[in-house]
Amino acid sequence: MAQQQTSRIYERSNRAHELTPDERRIYDALDQSRMPQHVAIIMDGNGRWAGKRALKRFLGHQQGAESVQYVVETASRIDVPWITLYAFSIENNLRRPETEVGFLMKLLKSFLVANVDRMNANNIRMAYIGRTHELSDDVQETMRWAEEQTARNTGTTLTLALNYGSRAEIVDSARSVVAKMFAEAHQRGISIEDMLAAEGGDVEAIAARIDENTMAQNLYTAHMPDPDLVIRTSGEQRISNFLLWQLAYSEIFVTDRLWPDFRGQHLLEAIQSYQQRERRFGGLGETTDENLSDVLPSEAELAR
Repeated sequence: MAQQQTSRIYERSNRAHELTPDERRIYDALDQSRMPQHVAIIMDGNGRWAGKRALKRFLGHQQGAESVQYVVETASRIDVPWITLYAFSIENNLRRPETEVGFLMKLLKSFLVANVDRMNANNIRMAYIGRTHELSDDVQETMRWAEEQTARNTGTTLTLALNYGSRAEIVDSARSVVAKMFAEAHQRGISIEDMLAAEGGDVEAIAARIDENTMAQNLYTAHMPDPDLVIRTSGEQRISNFLLWQLAYSEIFVTDRLWPDFRGQHLLEAIQSYQQRERRFGGLGETTDENLSDVLPSEAELAR
């Protein structure tokens, strides 16, 4: 790549003064102590946006790419540390026409090359998750270049989920756990059977080595917190094989707005909705004071 890396290095800082008046009005009403640390977005509706305007689908994808930069820049101005966008799924790769997939890959390359300077100006780092090794070499080269050009930035990390599927990620995590066990045996100079035998050969004891924490540490997202908020555009009420493990306790915000019409203001509206909810993570809310003593059987009754 002939592009020059921007040498200026930024510190993470809140740049709310750069928001538009409409964005600032919503932002000023937010509780700064309850801002989400990680926002994930299922970007949907590019094709429908184009269809409503009697345009070709590729024009919807182009407009959707513009929305990415607007939304991510707003996230960086309010200092959201992590934003993850579902850009291209494994199913897209397998089930879309080759011409559309080819266009999307060209659009990805064009987006990265055209926006690196803007990312640096907004202190944004690029990252990726998914089976990106299955993408073409030229696409991977551009992805690596954009990641390297923005690696020294210290603000929002923009992660694009590319050739991504959550079930595939969980499978890859399990494969990684097994591969590490074989690597450990090799390092110790013994067979996997001998290593397991050295631990007693107890299947349950061996299986206990694989717990939720082990699986999470081997996911693509091991280096980032789970999303606090997931946004789905276009009104569809499904997760679409996106971050199934990580979204276990995320708050979900669905909007009928199509992705090409989604802007920073709408991101802030989603955060506003998020802040109106009480996150319990499977427990009871702080305001719960229900007394159950009268409805539970006494010890004497249980002893009968």
